[in-house]
Amino acid sequence: MPETKVKKDEDFNEWYNEIVELAELCDKRYPIKGMNVWRPYGWSIMQNIDNLIREEMSRTGHLEVYFPLLIPESLFKKEEEHIEGFSSEVFWVTHAGENPLEEKWLLRPTSETAMYPIFSLWIRSHSDLPLKTFQIVNTFRYETKQTRAFIRVREIHFFEAHTCHKDFEDAEKQIKEDLEIAERFFQKLSLPYILNKRPEWDKFAGAYYTISIDVMMPSGRTLQLGSIHQYRDNFARPYNIIYEDINGDHKYCHQTTYGMSERILGAIIGIHGDNRGIILPPAVAPIQIVIIPIIFKGKEEIVENKCKKIKEILDKIGLRTLIDSRDITPGSKYYDWELKGVPLRLEIGPKDVENKQVTAVRRDNFEKIQVKENEIKEIIPEILG
Repeated sequence: MPETKVKKDEDFNEWYNEIVELAELCDKRYPIKGMNVWRPYGWSIMQNIDNLIREEMSRTGHLEVYFPLLIPESLFKKEEEHIEGFSSEVFWVTHAGENPLEEKWLLRPTSETAMYPIFSLWIRSHSDLPLKTFQIVNTFRYETKQTRAFIRVREIHFFEAHTCHKDFEDAEKQIKEDLEIAERFFQKLSLPYILNKRPEWDKFAGAYYTISIDVMMPSGRTLQLGSIHQYRDNFARPYNIIYEDINGDHKYCHQTTYGMSERILGAIIGIHGDNRGIILPPAVAPIQIVIIPIIFKGKEEIVENKCKKIKEILDKIGLRTLIDSRDITPGSKYYDWELKGVPLRLEIGPKDVENKQVTAVRRDNFEKIQVKENEIKEIIPEILG
């Protein structure tokens, strides 16, 4: 099969750029640096990643919200340490039409300063706690270094969970839950990760402490995929997030956040991919199984009918399956779907029809497995893991 021009073990960065383009994940030709166009296949993968996140949020009692993109400067300035950490990265809106705004607005770099003034209105009593919310939005940071698709961009597809608690101990329980979420989530993506408690000088602006979720990329560099922050009451004080406890005393909430970005997709590409393309974990693959008809003259109909029957079986057990019926050679189809990282290929020709079997080929190691038709419902999910 054809391979990339640049080999992964020779020049990882150039290999990465080539793979992203060949697999049609995004288009970097948009005329603002670091703001890329998501192509349909790349966006489908990202949506599946988002769905895994939503499953974890639902499991742990987080409720999805959506806050506005624009933040007034006055709200942003309420937390001084936070301001210092982000001031150089902010995009400002200064005009409405041709008229200067009375107060500047900024595009959210992250959402603490947008959400917390509203949290102060939602929370009144200990019975309102814990408050557990999340949103999946775009954030904006003026990245001045060299940009790279999914890894270093100016418009960032971003998940952020924000929680409020009665005290430090309850917030610490949330941190523990976040770490458990990370373990389940990254296991589904087969991504080995490292947890690092950041030193004081490298923690999130305004945090009491920060735990980063990092992976080691093939280039030898670490890539931060996410972070978990314990705020104590550092944000509750300037934003007046107060509750009345069971004794009638008024206290500041303690808060946490948990954020991850599209870098997850960058890590999947970089860690799992090879010189034939990307390799997708089945949990996030838009197409988990591609069926390739091996057509011989005079045998077209029996092969096509068998492919449809196998697809029906796989559809019924909830697997995302496609029959590639394009009028091109099987080899060209293999190349296309290997490039796009489809986890499993099923080859069906006249002999397979005769023997009541399919030939399964794994994308990760190219192992070929003969699967009897009456065992498909059990064996194929096992292969996908």
